[in-house]
Amino acid sequence: MATPKYDVIVVGAGSAGAVVATRLSEDPFRHVLLVEAGHDYANIDDLPDEIKQGHATGTDMTIDPEGEHNWAFTAKATPLHTNMQVPRGKVTGGTSAINGQVYLRAIPEDYELWVAEGNDEWSYEKTLPFMKMQENDLDISDQYHGNSGPIIVRRYQPDELFDDQAAFIEAVTAAGFTTTSDHNHPASTGVGPLPLNNPNGIRWSTALGYLAIARDRPNFTLSADSHATRVLIDDKTAVGIEYEKDGKLHQALAKEVVLSAGPIGSPHLLMLSGLGRKEQLEAVDIEVIADMRGVGQNLRDHPSVHVRWRAEDDFPMPGVEVGPQKVALRYTARGSELRNDMVAVMRWSSHNREFLMSAGLYLAKAVGEMRLVSSDSHQQPQLDYHLLDHPADLSRMRDAVRMHIEFGKHSAYSGILNELIDPLPIDLESDETLDHWLLSRAATMHHISCTARMGTKSDPMAVVNQYGQVHGINGLRIADLSIMPDCPRANTNAPAITIGERIAAFMTS
Repeated sequence: MATPKYDVIVVGAGSAGAVVATRLSEDPFRHVLLVEAGHDYANIDDLPDEIKQGHATGTDMTIDPEGEHNWAFTAKATPLHTNMQVPRGKVTGGTSAINGQVYLRAIPEDYELWVAEGNDEWSYEKTLPFMKMQENDLDISDQYHGNSGPIIVRRYQPDELFDDQAAFIEAVTAAGFTTTSDHNHPASTGVGPLPLNNPNGIRWSTALGYLAIARDRPNFTLSADSHATRVLIDDKTAVGIEYEKDGKLHQALAKEVVLSAGPIGSPHLLMLSGLGRKEQLEAVDIEVIADMRGVGQNLRDHPSVHVRWRAEDDFPMPGVEVGPQKVALRYTARGSELRNDMVAVMRWSSHNREFLMSAGLYLAKAVGEMRLVSSDSHQQPQLDYHLLDHPADLSRMRDAVRMHIEFGKHSAYSGILNELIDPLPIDLESDETLDHWLLSRAATMHHISCTARMGTKSDPMAVVNQYGQVHGINGLRIADLSIMPDCPRANTNAPAITIGERIAAFMTS
């Protein structure tokens, strides 16, 4: 049987890959193969509840940690937290099919940081049209928002807030923070409703928003349950991919290959294909095609910790297990020159009768890495996040925890919060004891990124140029969160979709 050949092969049907494949296949003469390791559910009614139901049931990255829709990676967060779970979606829609549905955009200053590193096509002004193109905002219609895109966006209204979230807004504003009605306005700061991609509680992934558009196109082929093992490279040119399906090894050829396997999967595939750090490849007997020092480096995320209170004994806990994120506070840390470098949200756990106030750190100074440990594509790379491994990160998080504890003392929480149960008084005795608590608790906000960052060819740590093209390899691009120079001040689903739209536009212009 002849090896099938396409114009473009896209590896990974997630937040960015589903977008790239859908946009590229708009040209009826361009034949596109989309390869996805996980299952595909062609109709919304076929979706399992853990994928379909978002905030209708309070789901927030709570899929089965051992289930078939989760890559179930593990990582070292800090020296005191060495077995951190890193859930990533293994299904069409990728992590957009399992996430918390927060639809925050990167702010203008994030894009300007990218431009400063030599990526002038990624200014806020040039990127805004693609942000608008992807969204159907049900609440706001102005020059900053789209109202006809594939991803449906809404916000909880004041009468839909539970008591803890209403109290959170009251406590935060009493502390002097402003309010905002639109966290996706470029100048927004303060506390207000989160934009969410979950109309009627349905997690509106890119599988629902984008792939539904492309499925019936005769020039579009989706191969689910297909585990990519490597990119086929001939004379520094990508010519196709190798993948496993139905227990057999297959190959498919193409004029161009786009890796959209995510910030773990895409650099992992580069390494398995001979593109990466020479010493890591040689250690596992992979032929070195190019010694690329930046592959797997520059791992970024948003560290998070949770301040926890026990609920008052007579407070009626909501029926769902985990409280959804409905409102958020974004603010600038004390002494910071980075606008909106902190985020706080309120939620609950009905099972434990607890309330949690989560502190998140944007633009962390600490940088992690991923390392290849095997030539077996099924064995995950080693992930070392180095969370809070910088004095400025620890300082900002200490301030956040102490501020959250003060929020919890506000009278608005009377009858809701009982005793503070984590951190304990002994953890708050000094900066040193609080640092120990932080390093024991710090975990991912599920925004891993930047492991194959873009930059100029003269930058030895840049893996791709600003068009997603892998330096030194013809016919190979990356289009996902891997290519960001730094993790933006936002949840990363909306930025990933924006990257998909932007790279697809580069490929079709």
